[in-house]
Amino acid sequence: MYFVSNFAHGVLTKLAAAGACIGLGAGIGYWVAKEKDTIPNAQDTRVLGSEIAGLKVPAVIPNTDYENEAKPAYYNDTATPMHQRMEALVLDLQDRLVVALESLEPSRKFIRDRWEREDGNGYGISCVLQDGEVYEKAGVNVSVIEGTLAPGQLRSMRERNPQTANKLNANEEYDFRVAGVSVVVHPRNPYAPTAHKNYRRFEVYRKSNKEAGPVLAWFGGGADLTPAYLFEDDVKYFHQTLKQACDAHDPQYYPRFKQWCDTYFTNIHRDETRGVGGIFFDDLEDKAPEDLFHFAYDAGSAFIKAYVPLVAKRMTMPYTLRERNWQLIRRGHYAEFNLVYDRGTKFGLMTPGARIESILMSLPLTARWEYMNQPEPGSPEAHLLEAVRTTTDWAK
Repeated sequence: MYFVSNFAHGVLTKLAAAGACIGLGAGIGYWVAKEKDTIPNAQDTRVLGSEIAGLKVPAVIPNTDYENEAKPAYYNDTATPMHQRMEALVLDLQDRLVVALESLEPSRKFIRDRWEREDGNGYGISCVLQDGEVYEKAGVNVSVIEGTLAPGQLRSMRERNPQTANKLNANEEYDFRVAGVSVVVHPRNPYAPTAHKNYRRFEVYRKSNKEAGPVLAWFGGGADLTPAYLFEDDVKYFHQTLKQACDAHDPQYYPRFKQWCDTYFTNIHRDETRGVGGIFFDDLEDKAPEDLFHFAYDAGSAFIKAYVPLVAKRMTMPYTLRERNWQLIRRGHYAEFNLVYDRGTKFGLMTPGARIESILMSLPLTARWEYMNQPEPGSPEAHLLEAVRTTTDWAK
């Protein structure tokens, strides 16, 4: 028998009151724990995973060869405003990733939930797959919205970046426009890693003179990997694939964004990173908009190549209740970061008319908080903890 954990409910209540949040395009999950008298031994080796019996890895995973595929029309369409091209990019990234993920899943298709803001200032498309044989929960969300910056949003933007503070007057009103794609995938098999991706372009306009064009515009995003069990070759492949995409535009991007990712995705209260990293950047405006747009295209496309083959590689591995319980514990830590530290949700929840279901999409369907869980020294679980408590150059 399952019940909603009182601890989780209390944390959620307090964090919601404090305004803690996730990122653009995240969704709600269910935090569950088993009653004390039915919690199995963490070392239980009963084989689970009956779903893996019918799984087949496709000979070819679609959309994983972006370097050799023809570029879409919007890629070089400089006659079209950049915000419209970014909208086309995030919709394209959404469609290509959904097709790639569905190529592994025999029992479910993504539902497409298109929504409109009540004030008419934008829309979103939430593609969600739950309770599949390969994916316990996966979300690929697009948001294209505009509005007026709330005072708290403006203050947060100015505080995090001195350059932004110099360009935005604290006493002036500004409108914003943003297009972004946000992805979180929680596979069912504990050996298949969770992953996250987010790419967006943000524009800020003076409310009194929007026709003059954006006062400020930047790109942000990245991708990171969160395994419950560490396969070093998988992590190296993931990082090397992202590095290749970065190096094609600037050899300094990968080391810079990799360090940024390690720093940002940290559960400070546990002194560990959320996973094994990737790349992360924000407020990126160090090159011409056209160059940065092409970088966002390549980095967003590289995620499909970097991640989906890892799910295919691990989704048929046999596992036991021990691995399942550890996966749920790690998902609890994942949720902790998203609710306590992720600043993207702060922006989402501070935006009037925000769609909460989509904002909280990244939370796992199930998670576990086990009192004083300590893996045995030398165990695979302890090996994972060592990896998230140190910094490693995975792209070597």
